[in-house]
Amino acid sequence: MYDGIIWILTYSKLDSNLLFWLKKEDHHPSQQNQCGLHGIYLRAFCTGLDSVLQPYRQALLDLEQEFLADPHLSISHINYSLDQFQLLFPSVMVVVEQIKTQKIHGCQLLETVHKHSCGGLPPVRSALEKILAVCHGVMYKQLSAWMLHGLLLDQHEEFFVKQGPSSGNVPAQPEEEDDDLGIGGLTGKQLRELQDLRLIEEENMLAPSLKQFSLRVEMLPSYIPVRVAEKILFVGESVQMFENQNVNLTRKGSILKNQEDTFAAELHRLKQQPLFSLVDFEAVVDWIRSTVAEHLWKLMVEESDLLGQLKQLHSFPDASQAREGPSRELSPREAPTSGWAALGLSYKVQWPLHILFTPAVLEKYNVVFKYLLSVRRVQAELQHCWALQMQRKHLKSNRTDAIKWRLRDHMAFLVDNLQYYLQVDVLESQFSQLLLQINSTRDFESIRLAHDHFLSNLLAQSFILLKPVFHCLNEILDLCHSFCSLVSQNLGPLDERGAAQLSILVKGFSRQSSLLFKILSSVRNHQINSDLAQLLLRLDYNKYYTQAGGTLGSFGV
Repeated sequence: MYDGIIWILTYSKLDSNLLFWLKKEDHHPSQQNQCGLHGIYLRAFCTGLDSVLQPYRQALLDLEQEFLADPHLSISHINYSLDQFQLLFPSVMVVVEQIKTQKIHGCQLLETVHKHSCGGLPPVRSALEKILAVCHGVMYKQLSAWMLHGLLLDQHEEFFVKQGPSSGNVPAQPEEEDDDLGIGGLTGKQLRELQDLRLIEEENMLAPSLKQFSLRVEMLPSYIPVRVAEKILFVGESVQMFENQNVNLTRKGSILKNQEDTFAAELHRLKQQPLFSLVDFEAVVDWIRSTVAEHLWKLMVEESDLLGQLKQLHSFPDASQAREGPSRELSPREAPTSGWAALGLSYKVQWPLHILFTPAVLEKYNVVFKYLLSVRRVQAELQHCWALQMQRKHLKSNRTDAIKWRLRDHMAFLVDNLQYYLQVDVLESQFSQLLLQINSTRDFESIRLAHDHFLSNLLAQSFILLKPVFHCLNEILDLCHSFCSLVSQNLGPLDERGAAQLSILVKGFSRQSSLLFKILSSVRNHQINSDLAQLLLRLDYNKYYTQAGGTLGSFGV
């Protein structure tokens, strides 16, 4: 009996002293580095713990009055009066000790208290739920400031939204430069690359631009899913972006359609609930998010003519319509080596389209533009060579001329079909799907997701991200360009030096076309990638490629 009373009093004293110490630390920021315990969530925890201990203090006062009135009350009466706290103090003390020893901070306190409140006896669960409700009050205040006004009130870095990029980046794997691209066939490494195009889609050259805000995942309680946190992040970013620009806008109103008071009342209602309900919480977040997303959709599609801007970007492969200008170096592997290689896409993005056309997105467009421009350029050069051939068709030709013009035909055959594949099977097909998705929704996030998929599919289906195929196609384009330069500089019959250069071009084109056929055939046989199979279908639609043994441009030279 006496041990029980001493045990209760000891826990009470220890808990009260620790509570006082925590509050002292919270009010003396200069000592934060030593103890590591500070912040508004810790203060809320102390407030909640204080309210939980209040019945115990009141019970002690009542006992004091009872003993003053009747000094002959027994120890059993004390034990009976304080019996309800014998179960509470050990459990609360475990939580307090865990916070102290692990230096739990910010929203991590929510996770700790929530875990301990999920089980145990009803008095313990009820007390911890009261503490958790007080801590949730701080979270709802931060949510209201962030989602309704775009303000991140987080002096002690306790919220699960932070300013700056996410810290969860995965280090890139070192890139091997000496892939075997010989005519003997595919290496195992090349085939593995073909089996998963999107493994290298997020390379440094195409890494997304650093976002102004991101999730601090380590602070996110487990009972709030990441999908909900992403919606909260999106709403706050959008509200802040709109508020920052609102001074320069002639339009009135807000991105929340002047429903701030309504949403604030809903968040306050959630704050007043004794228990956290994910269903109610997510419903309110979804309501706010859908309002913001629909307003952004209206700004993008109806007021900023998003479809018109996309159609302009869609037409950029046409050299006559593209705005060309110097572009910065995208990656070490694409360092400009000529004036043509330095050409790029220059596009001035107007507000609010900048949240869709970020610098990283424009770089992706630039990569696609440079690639399509190189294909179109070689195609035009080969057509010019055909015009030169027609001008001399009445003249007597020799064996070298026959080889030269057969090589041009084979080059044009491959480049024309590659161009058709890129234009029809990739660009037009993906753009039609993008327009269909934009017209079928009134949600900005759906538009952004569809646009991201559009760009990813362009890069993947154009083989820009698939090193063996992209390298092979670039080698073929370089050989075609060298051939066109040779023809343009030698309008008459080729001399001995020109014939030697032609022989080198014939062998190089034969080797690269054979390698391309091997890659495409290997992929088709293994049923790995439908995009490569579609390109093979374009190149080998009449089985000429197959009948030639997968080799073009070989004439016994």
